[in-house]
Amino acid sequence: MSSSGTFVRIGFVDGAAAARGIERLGAAGRPLTDKLAATADPDAALAGLLRLADALDEQAAGAGPAMLREVADDEGTAMRLCSVLGASVALTHHLVRHPEHWRELTDPTLGSTRPAAYAVREAMLEAVGADPRDDVPVSGLPDAEALDLLRVEYRRILLRLAARDLAHHVGVDDVAAEISDLAAATLEAALAVARARVGETACSARLAVIAMGKCGGHELNYISDVDVVFVYEPAQLESGERADEGTALRVATQLASHLMRICADHTREGAIWPVDANLRPEGSQGPLVRTLASHRGYYEKWAKTWEFQALLKARPVAGDRRLGRAYLEMIEPMVWSVAERDGFVTDVQAMRRRVVDHIPAHQAERQIKLGSGGLRDVEFAVQLLQLVHGRADPSLREGATLSALTQLTRGGYVGREDGEKLHEAYAFLRTLEHRIQLYQLRRTHVLPEDEASLRRLGRSLGHLSEPAVQLDKQWRYHRREVRRLHEKLFYRPLLGAVAKLPGTEARLSLEAAEARLAALGYADPKAALRHLEALTSGVSRTSDIQRTLLPVLLEWFADSADPDAGLFGFRRISESLGRTPWYLTMLRDEGEVAQRLAHVLGTSRYATDLLEREPQGVKMLGEPLVPLSAEAALAEMQALLERAESPEAAVGAVRAVRRRELLRIACGELVAGTDVAVVGQGLSRLTDATLQATLDIATESVCAQRGLEAPPSRIAVIAMGRYGGFELSYGSDADVMFVHEAVEGVEQQVAASFAKAVVSEVRRLLSLPASDPPLEVDPDLRPEGKNGPMVRTVESYAAYYAKWSHVWEFQALLRADPVAGDEDLRRRFTELIDPIRFPVEGISQRDVMEVRRIKARVDDERLPRGADRQTHLKLGRGGLADVEWTVQLLQMRHAGTVEGLRTPQTLPALEAAAEAGLIAEADARTLAEAWRLVSRVRNAVTLVRGKPSDQLPRDARERAAVARVLGYPQGSSDQMVNDYLRTTRRAHAVVERAFWE
Repeated sequence: MSSSGTFVRIGFVDGAAAARGIERLGAAGRPLTDKLAATADPDAALAGLLRLADALDEQAAGAGPAMLREVADDEGTAMRLCSVLGASVALTHHLVRHPEHWRELTDPTLGSTRPAAYAVREAMLEAVGADPRDDVPVSGLPDAEALDLLRVEYRRILLRLAARDLAHHVGVDDVAAEISDLAAATLEAALAVARARVGETACSARLAVIAMGKCGGHELNYISDVDVVFVYEPAQLESGERADEGTALRVATQLASHLMRICADHTREGAIWPVDANLRPEGSQGPLVRTLASHRGYYEKWAKTWEFQALLKARPVAGDRRLGRAYLEMIEPMVWSVAERDGFVTDVQAMRRRVVDHIPAHQAERQIKLGSGGLRDVEFAVQLLQLVHGRADPSLREGATLSALTQLTRGGYVGREDGEKLHEAYAFLRTLEHRIQLYQLRRTHVLPEDEASLRRLGRSLGHLSEPAVQLDKQWRYHRREVRRLHEKLFYRPLLGAVAKLPGTEARLSLEAAEARLAALGYADPKAALRHLEALTSGVSRTSDIQRTLLPVLLEWFADSADPDAGLFGFRRISESLGRTPWYLTMLRDEGEVAQRLAHVLGTSRYATDLLEREPQGVKMLGEPLVPLSAEAALAEMQALLERAESPEAAVGAVRAVRRRELLRIACGELVAGTDVAVVGQGLSRLTDATLQATLDIATESVCAQRGLEAPPSRIAVIAMGRYGGFELSYGSDADVMFVHEAVEGVEQQVAASFAKAVVSEVRRLLSLPASDPPLEVDPDLRPEGKNGPMVRTVESYAAYYAKWSHVWEFQALLRADPVAGDEDLRRRFTELIDPIRFPVEGISQRDVMEVRRIKARVDDERLPRGADRQTHLKLGRGGLADVEWTVQLLQMRHAGTVEGLRTPQTLPALEAAAEAGLIAEADARTLAEAWRLVSRVRNAVTLVRGKPSDQLPRDARERAAVARVLGYPQGSSDQMVNDYLRTTRRAHAVVERAFWE
């Protein structure tokens, strides 16, 4: 025989005791050693086997050795018996007390055949002497004997189930369903004993037992309270009369009370489990039994949200089946409409948080059921999704968590990967819970801490090497996944929106859609219906998810300025992305993204066009919509240049980054309320990066064309106008000037020719037809305008400004800002122009008069024919030109002595003028308010129309959309216009004083 060390190596803890025990098994020892060593607790399995043999010997001499020989000769029986003995001291005790039951494990069909529920019911009823064929079975045995036999039979069947579970690895959902069937049969048998106790009057009441919770959901644990609700009705007596109401109530109460005690009372064969009726109406304070009408009255008037959540799993399991079905038919419409209650989703979420908050602190990290990342997290998430979406989708009305999760995944309400991970985690947690409870058949949901228990549990789950360590690793992994997915699903923002929809509209039905579209305010319901048909036709998973999303999206589109455009844009983007796996999943799981997308598509043609060209941009709606810095954008662009095969391909990559970032900035303004100054800076810095990257491409391209190893000239780009002032809008051109300088040793003519070629290449590349908004590079503010050289040296600029320039050119230089190209050249250009634009003595009175004359001429001649001077954004009264010319005149007169005025930006210059006392603070605030509002309106017009305009829209729908972009509630476009006119009127009055004096 093997040494004690050998037994330790194969899994026993006490090698010496194992050696002695195997010795006692005699000839059966060697063939049974491997089976014992593979169990959860080999030492306990061996000890239990010896106790069983001794118990058999006590019944009949020689029966123990005979059993051992028979078990040793049958591998299947040996595997089943040893597995039970090693995993459950409670079932070992049962076998020792009833040793004849070991033969239950010799059944060769045990591992492959699940007993039918009706067969289990028959066995339990027959055990208490009742006839299963009777409509109202009554126990025919003495009460004490019936109670003992009920318990013995219950454990006999449980023994068979545990053997199947442990030795044949039956799925946890099948195990739970089988335990639930056994519980239902036990309740039926207990009711038969209760009828015998009550006596002849038992026939006065029809009583149905409704299982709730895990038993109702067909997912009961090995040991658990069995939650029930009792419903009764007066019975029809043999005389043909209906039983007296009072008698029926008394009898039904007696039957229910006896049933509960029959299951829970301790006898010499122990107890089964408590029957808990506290989920009934009014809980423990309410009557134990109620009629169907009484139940209906309570649920219609008084029941809370959690009570309907509990009813989700209700199932008739014992007693009067017809009455049980009537109860189910009565509650079902209430259960599947509860999600329409005000605050339903937040109520369920708050209830889950309360459960977690009430877990004892010392158990919180080891609670398998209630703790964070535990079973309840999965169950609450699944139930919430069921109750919200199951109103319109009957396939989700499953009682069992795993079955419901499968249907949710199949229907597209949960992502495939998420569904698989949640299924795997839940199955593991339930299996772990089963193994813990099976050991002593005690109701517990807490992972033990002692090493021996963890070792046993780990081995029961198949971890024979380092079982405690592997168990802990597996438990923590699944707990972490459940936490993550619970947060993702349970707090999904889309749920609250879906729950607010009427039940018939929670899942799209094309038959009812046209009328619904008209009611929501769609201008062309028939066209909208065609879009819906295109999005939802077929039986694909994509169509399933679209049918789930669209009812909510239709509501969100309807809240936007143009619902029809929103739906049409959504269709085009959905078709562009096709079956891209992340797209619909993100919209379903990230409700904020879906809502943002609906708002963007229903409000902004500009952003919709960008999304159609850059559908991957939907992803950024889930990110912080903060404009990239010029450095970050340029770094990304330059990284793409290395892989480009031609200048055209390279600039295409640069423009693609620009297109995406334009979308980011636009969406930030539309949905996150990005400040207008930040928008201007973001657009300006994005243009910086685009020009710098394109300048690099053009320089390399011209060098290659001319066979040059290095550029013969250094080039810089000077931003002008609103671009130089960090104040670009979506439709602005890039006003620029170009400056160059020959590299040392290069002839001026060669350098100039090269610089001119590079500038031409920059403009050509940026004007190529593409799918992004064009970036027009406008050099018309250069010296001599269109007739002057496209690019000059610093010396040439200096000579021109010294001899020929006019005051308007000095004014234009106020916004000059070198933004790209050679750093040293940019610095030198700034040093050249600063004394010109910021003269120490300020401009002369004659120049002031000239500035005013030019402003009057611009106001008179450049206002487009037919434009309304009151609502023209640029040249109208109190518009951008009024404010900016006023600020620039202050700069030209005082920047030489007020350092804060030496900035190309309007608002900082205005603030500096107020601080220096050059303008009243109240007037400065008025001008700043007008500038910000008009700039916002100008951006909003471009976003809404998809193209720039300097006129407040006359079209009512466009005007309403502009108002929505500005943050006004629906129907407030007139208020927006009134605010605009008031603000610009006040600003114009300030301009009259500060500019025109």
